[in-house]
Amino acid sequence: MPTPVNPIDEPPHSLADTREMLDAYLDYYRSAVLHKLDGLGESELRTSRLPSGWTPLELLHHLTHVERRWLRWGFRGEPVESPWGDRGPDDRWHVPEDMSPAQVRARFEEQCAWSRRAVADVPLDRRAPTGGRFATEADAPTLGWILFHLLQEYARHAGQLDVVRELADGTVGE
Repeated sequence: MPTPVNPIDEPPHSLADTREMLDAYLDYYRSAVLHKLDGLGESELRTSRLPSGWTPLELLHHLTHVERRWLRWGFRGEPVESPWGDRGPDDRWHVPEDMSPAQVRARFEEQCAWSRRAVADVPLDRRAPTGGRFATEADAPTLGWILFHLLQEYARHAGQLDVVRELADGTVGE
């Protein structure tokens, strides 16, 4: 029988403000991803259980870069060294061998904290500038679109981690 884990509290169902709900759900999924990795040893974090070959640690590293690409380089238009730095020589997700799981997690948490600060109190209809990730105004999405894109990315990857965790040690749940 699968081992259930303690659920993470979903944002309150009383939320009505779109921005509050969006911010709360992004944080919910950021926490859910970390929670799904809790309790896995380094060997499990670096082992793939799927035909595609990605590992749980690679997925977390990937999500750090997703936040950087969409918010720092994309929405803020800031230069980012190696925006595709989560890719290895075979164009798959990759974590450098000398990067520990604790370092990957710390970088993820730092990037998420930066992301929260960078978009706090910014209207959802503000468009990303040109010159960073986006070459033209027509290419530049609104902050609302970017945050919803991040939300769907997190939801998809959290679901993938559900499967990986169950295959790794039988743990199921939020």
